[in-house]
Amino acid sequence: MNKQKGFTLIELLVVLGIIAILAAIVIIAVNPARQFALARNSVRNANVNTILNASWQYAIDNKGVLPAAITDTAVEICKTGAASCAGLVNLSVLTEDGKYVVKIPEDPKTASANGTGYFIQKLANGRIKVTAPNAELGEVIEFEN
Repeated sequence: MNKQKGFTLIELLVVLGIIAILAAIVIIAVNPARQFALARNSVRNANVNTILNASWQYAIDNKGVLPAAITDTAVEICKTGAASCAGLVNLSVLTEDGKYVVKIPEDPKTASANGTGYFIQKLANGRIKVTAPNAELGEVIEFEN
């Protein structure tokens, strides 16, 4: 009597089918697109906070005077080393010698050719507001100080 040990083809296919169904359920439950969007929003929160803090550190070192490029209307911030800052807020005073920030942060997904994807404005009460209008999942990312 010659008995062979092993699995039949049907048993293997059933096990593979169960594994595929479980994998699909896990992928749907984890929702990688949503997780990536949440991660990008976390980066946006940190970047907006960095720009705001660098602007106020500049003001502290300059007797309360904010960078001159910040206006009363919300305008997109120019990238560090951009070819042209026409129509954008040039905050290069914050990056000189890396004193306040080495590089102006850029939106992780939607920065333009010369813009960072973040907007800054001086409010009527003397505060600054920095926003990330391209936040995902309906989140509003703006800080004012």
